[in-house]
Amino acid sequence: MTFVALIELADLLESLAAEPEAARVVLLTSATPGYFINHADLGDLERVGSGRATPAEQGSWPGALGLLESIPQPVIAAIDGLASGGGHELALAATLRVASDRARLQQPEVPIGIIPGGGGSVRLPRLIGPGRAAEVILTGREVTAAEAYRSGWVNQVFPAESFAAETLAYAQSIATASAAALSGAKKSIVLGSRMPFADAQTQERSLFSSLSIKLGPAPSHP
Repeated sequence: MTFVALIELADLLESLAAEPEAARVVLLTSATPGYFINHADLGDLERVGSGRATPAEQGSWPGALGLLESIPQPVIAAIDGLASGGGHELALAATLRVASDRARLQQPEVPIGIIPGGGGSVRLPRLIGPGRAAEVILTGREVTAAEAYRSGWVNQVFPAESFAAETLAYAQSIATASAAALSGAKKSIVLGSRMPFADAQTQERSLFSSLSIKLGPAPSHP
């Protein structure tokens, strides 16, 4: 995943955010057989290490991943193959993750002498718990789709031969809800998970009230 690709992704996400009714769910997938998204581009990492990356390039990873979390639409990462390093971190920033039965997930950085730099060591513990996340990150091992499903790391596992069709049907089943409800629920889940419990409840009530006002009063019955 290059800086250029991340900047293009951020531009696309911003355009989608402006039209939540036109696209109620965003599906993020790969056109490369056997891979979701592999690690960050090594040339780009060398540019960062040598101080030659521009501010826009340095901000491309947090910018794109932050948008995956903040746009109104739920984002589904469709993982068919290997999601490693930065590619796996991109999937972690999505709202939901679905995997084919041949998918593998990995944070390979520690065994080669660095640590995750795109949120892997922050988002993964919040998703599957610090103990499980520590073992995966410290060993750098690949995790199968079946194991990831058991820990809640991925939400669904579909057969590889029908992965595209089943993933699309899954996304469509979510997209039947109103754009406002999808956006409100995503905001409550993503932001609420980072707040003290009482603050998260206050936010949820505020979002609930705003949707109730839009629906209008319940009809009266004779």
